[in-house]
Amino acid sequence: MKFETGKTYDFGITKLSEEEIIAFAKSYDPLDFHTDINSAMKSRFKGLIASGPHLFNKNYKEKWVPLFGKSVICGLEVSNWKFLKPAYANQEIKTTVTIKHIKENKDKNWAAVTWLFEFKDTQNELVQTLEMKVLHHID
Repeated sequence: MKFETGKTYDFGITKLSEEEIIAFAKSYDPLDFHTDINSAMKSRFKGLIASGPHLFNKNYKEKWVPLFGKSVICGLEVSNWKFLKPAYANQEIKTTVTIKHIKENKDKNWAAVTWLFEFKDTQNELVQTLEMKVLHHID
C-alpha cells in the first residue's frame, strides 16, 4: 500500500440514530444522557447525545478498516482525542481522515502512519478530533 502525507479521505456524513446511540452506550458508556431520552432532555445537553468514541468507532469500522485494514500490522497510539461539542441523535456529522505524518522503513516494508480524524457539524465546526498512529505494510 502507498501512503501520501497530506492526503485527505472524505468519509461523508454520519448520522447516529437514537437507537444506535442507546445501544452503543449501553455496551460501552452507560451514562443516562446516552441511554435514556428523558434523562438526556433534563441534562445540560437538552437531548440524547452520542458517547465520545461512538463517531470514531463507527467510521473506523465502516469506512477506515475496509480501505486500510488489510495493510495493518498493529495499532501504535491514539492521541490528542478532543471532544469539543456533543453529537446529537440524527445530527449530520461530516468525517474526514488525513494522513498527517509517515515514517517509512523501506527495508522492513512498513510505515508508521499518523491519521488525523476530524468530525464536523453542518456549520463546519469541529465536534471531535483525534490522531491515530498505525503501523502498516507497504509495497
